[in-house]
Amino acid sequence: MMSFFAHWVHNLDPFVIKFNPGGPIEGIRWYGLAYLLGFIIAMWLLHIYHKKGKSPFDNEDQTTLITALILGVIVGGRLGYMLLYDLPDFIRNPLIFFKFWEPGMASHGGFIGVCVAILWVSRHTHQPIFTTADICATLAPPGFFLGRIANFINGELWGKISDVSWAVIFPASSPHPGIPLEYIPARHPSQLYEAMLEGAILLAYTQWRFWSKKPRRPGALGGEFLIGYAILRIIGEAFREPDASLILGLSRGTFYSLLTAIFGLIILTIAHKKPREKHHNE
Repeated sequence: MMSFFAHWVHNLDPFVIKFNPGGPIEGIRWYGLAYLLGFIIAMWLLHIYHKKGKSPFDNEDQTTLITALILGVIVGGRLGYMLLYDLPDFIRNPLIFFKFWEPGMASHGGFIGVCVAILWVSRHTHQPIFTTADICATLAPPGFFLGRIANFINGELWGKISDVSWAVIFPASSPHPGIPLEYIPARHPSQLYEAMLEGAILLAYTQWRFWSKKPRRPGALGGEFLIGYAILRIIGEAFREPDASLILGLSRGTFYSLLTAIFGLIILTIAHKKPREKHHNE
């Protein structure tokens, strides 16, 4: 049995500030702040893209796109979590869907919501769907990074039991409240692994591909993003404790990521049949 003195005990407060302790909405959470900051970064990137001639979306279109993405991410992510991870509770009480102030978002559900947003924005702004999708693919990684950091601060979605020196004791991981800390095994801080994989690495790749001077086929970056996310998510899942029952012996995150990768391959196949595009300022 590992001594708890050998590992850091998670004791971070999930709230930035509390103004209504014990109430239905107790205060501002780091999780909500992560989403807000993620959308601010996305808006900033859109502005830079248009200024540098890499995006056809002007200021008005940028506002339209960000608004649609916010709705797609929040509604899709929340509904995805209810359907993919918490279906019994959702069936018993569908109104829990509207408790957006509580943790419970699924990235794969957010993908579906974003796809709907992309379709609508493309039609509204008269821009090609794949052009919009490629741009949106570069906006997501900062949100993933911040969201996973928020997961760690919340002390949720912890990793598998481990004795590595950087393992963390998450008191909430104990199946029985009141168990002394020395009897709670340390776990991989998988949230931080995923922040680096899905966030930092994917951000570096999508930005490199987006700013490359080599012309690319419309939709290629969007397909690569989905495939890359799926691969990196599956790697992260190897260290993460499954937070729901398995599907075909796989964690739900891994199973849904495989479907995401297949969808990405389909998009990539379609994209490679299209001619390469030029920069918007050429």
